[in-house]
Amino acid sequence: MMSEGSSFMKGMALGGLFCLVMTYFETFNPGIHSEGHLHLHHHLKPLSKEELQKLSEGQMSDLTQQVRVYCLIMVTPKLLVHWATANDTWSKHCDKSVFYTSESSKALEAFDLQEQDEWARMRKAIKHAFENAGDLRWFFLAQPTTFAIIENLKYLVLDKDSSQPFYIGHTEKSGELDYVEYDSGIVLSYEAVRRLIEMFKDEDKCPERGNALWKMPEEKQLATCLKYSGVFAENGEDAQGKGLFNKKSVSSMISDSMGQNPADVVEACCPDMAITFGGMSPSQMQVLMYGVYRLRPYGHDFHDSLTFLPPKDSDND
Repeated sequence: MMSEGSSFMKGMALGGLFCLVMTYFETFNPGIHSEGHLHLHHHLKPLSKEELQKLSEGQMSDLTQQVRVYCLIMVTPKLLVHWATANDTWSKHCDKSVFYTSESSKALEAFDLQEQDEWARMRKAIKHAFENAGDLRWFFLAQPTTFAIIENLKYLVLDKDSSQPFYIGHTEKSGELDYVEYDSGIVLSYEAVRRLIEMFKDEDKCPERGNALWKMPEEKQLATCLKYSGVFAENGEDAQGKGLFNKKSVSSMISDSMGQNPADVVEACCPDMAITFGGMSPSQMQVLMYGVYRLRPYGHDFHDSLTFLPPKDSDND
């Protein structure tokens, strides 16, 4: 008969083995090694003022009209207040914005995907957006807790060719996989989405339903499918190397900077041309909307070379 001490030691051994296996799964991404292809991590930056000045008025006008954004905002009824706030604030600045929901809601208009699984819902939303984008060539995927300044996004991709595969945001690394954090928003070019939808057809490389034992978050599943498609994550930065896509709120970033850089809080904290802030409460979104789009120092001219006009018939600020 097995002693209690022996049973305990065997249990400890099995538990340790299980932890090792789970740790392995966390860092291992099956089959995403690119044979014969070395992709170096990119740091994507917008045009400098000097580069902009070299463009003619006609060139700048053409570029601003070509850069148009389809916003996919993933919502659920439990985030109804965030959903309503995003609908009433920054999403108005998208050339087209569609809220994709897990189930219908009578309170707000959205496209009901009738899907509870987050990765499967994201796939369906991306496919629907691609099929209904018309002449829009850039896609921005966000959660309702994210606040986005769409004009700054357009400035970042102004000189980028949407017929090339771009996958942009705040990049992180998991094992050998570079991915863009979902909390800070994800930008995809037309070509990247086209390749992704083709990869959706391959259930071996890009399954719709994750493994029951090991299921990656949707941001990593998206990156895996894109990597199979030859599309790699790129970090959006300004000229000083500050990240333009942020998973934290403005207040959290300032609070962190006050502790780490008390002599230079704002300069050390936030980029002037930030594109996103994540983890925002509805009230924080309303305040940021006021600060970004409504508060103006009278008589001050920012001398911007470009003007991104609002979508036709929109009621944006």
